[in-house]
Amino acid sequence: MAGSSHGHGHTPAAWTGSIIIFIGFCVSGAYMVMDNPVGFWLGLAIVPLGGVVGGIMSAMGLGQPKAKPLKMVQSATTATAAPKATREPVAAES
Repeated sequence: MAGSSHGHGHTPAAWTGSIIIFIGFCVSGAYMVMDNPVGFWLGLAIVPLGGVVGGIMSAMGLGQPKAKPLKMVQSATTATAAPKATREPVAAES
């Protein structure tokens, strides 16, 4: 199924959460280069906020819909018992 994503991550909740997390990493990285530990930790505090916002938006219905459980259907061909596979030749019944 390469090439078909079926909506994987293409929702407003996923995009918003990912962008907030990305901003948190960028802020943290900038303050790390500037040698400012307080700004670094504030940037890292933004990262879990993205997960919380994405989760709230998903709960509001802006995420991917829940998958319906599959029904187990047994066809007529699988309902019959198949003979066991052996390495011995099958004797002809008379």
